[in-house]
Amino acid sequence: MIVVTGATGTIGRALIEELGGEVRAVVRRAEQGEELGCGYVVGDLEQPTSIPLKPGDRLFLNSALWPGFIDAHMAVIDHARAANVAQVVTVSVRGVTSSSLLGFGMHGQVDEHLKASGVPWSILAPVGFMQNLAGDVDEEGRIFGSYGKGRVGYIDARDIAAVAAALLTHPIEADDTYELTGPTAPTYDEVAAELTRALGRTVRYLDLTVEEATAHLEKRGMPSQAAHDLAELMSQIGDGRWASTTTTVADILGREPRSLREFLGS
Repeated sequence: MIVVTGATGTIGRALIEELGGEVRAVVRRAEQGEELGCGYVVGDLEQPTSIPLKPGDRLFLNSALWPGFIDAHMAVIDHARAANVAQVVTVSVRGVTSSSLLGFGMHGQVDEHLKASGVPWSILAPVGFMQNLAGDVDEEGRIFGSYGKGRVGYIDARDIAAVAAALLTHPIEADDTYELTGPTAPTYDEVAAELTRALGRTVRYLDLTVEEATAHLEKRGMPSQAAHDLAELMSQIGDGRWASTTTTVADILGREPRSLREFLGS
């Protein structure tokens, strides 16, 4: 049985669709499971034993970030090991470590725990999701950031789900981290141009220094330290570490990942 956590999220829903509903989804409320239209169980990542796992099951472990993310995910991994599952497939972020900033570091700590757990594992390590780009545009058509001219290989979350589906249904291979990107890595100026084309209104990227971005985020109500860390994180993303693209999606799926233009037009 394939057990899917994060089932109501963007990747989780796409994964269930990829698998034709032949899964057991873990949801917080019964009505969410009914809406998904597949087998489900009401469970909570903060209560690992509420997630029914049996020997030979394959677990997709994913969720949004929250303060208890690290402890909960580690506990679910321990639960999966005790249940003797066949595989854990999880979603992280490309290039993160336990010392990375903000949520990146949270993913890094969970990744380290999974690698040391003894459970067969596959870590999906995408960069930014195309699904999030339009939400960065404010009411005046502006995107603020401290990315500079850095390129980022944004990926459609549906392609991440398709890779997860392949790994969860094909014979289990050696433990590995799969770096996932789209086919190209645009700058934020190029992202703004594609959004302009798709939305039918002008979108501009306004590049800020880390200090300016920190002040901008503080004005929007973000606590000072979090604002600085996020501005610094945007600067790191723009320093070239996400500029290269990979062939991983095509290697696994036998097709190219969706481009940003294809995504915005779909």
